[in-house]
Amino acid sequence: MKDLMRQRTSLKEEIEIALNAQCKMEAEASQKYLAMASWLDRNGFEKSAEYLYAQAEEEREHFLKLFKYINEVGGTAITPTIGEVIQEYPSFKSVFEAALQSEISVTNAINKIVAKCREENDYATEQFMMWYVVEQREEEKNARRALELFDLIDVESATGKFALDKEIGKIGSQE
Repeated sequence: MKDLMRQRTSLKEEIEIALNAQCKMEAEASQKYLAMASWLDRNGFEKSAEYLYAQAEEEREHFLKLFKYINEVGGTAITPTIGEVIQEYPSFKSVFEAALQSEISVTNAINKIVAKCREENDYATEQFMMWYVVEQREEEKNARRALELFDLIDVESATGKFALDKEIGKIGSQE
């Protein structure tokens, strides 16, 4: 049956596989952000936690957008299995270092899909993926901004941590 379905779509199998892998990556990012938000919440960083709870939901939306696209174009979207995610972090700053690294990994994966689309002349999927290219530029910028704030605000004091928490909570809402 799969061969028959494959004949009814222009979606190349290699691109479908890459899109399903990206679905998994987006779903994992959502779960990572949820765990980060929980750690922040437990450690008193309420505004930063709110920011990462929102990021977790946004990543879930990114996953669903991809998932639905695969089915829309005649592919088979695979519900990803998500493994364990880190629940504990050594420091406030380490949460945001991990977040930036995650965003960079997602950007690199998206760029590979776009390159594969160009190689296969899949202009429809390339055009669809350009939304993610733009989105990732914003995601990386916001993650870098959070880390920049650690350098700008004295986090050795309780008032510094409080101020930092408030400022991180504002990221993304200033646009």
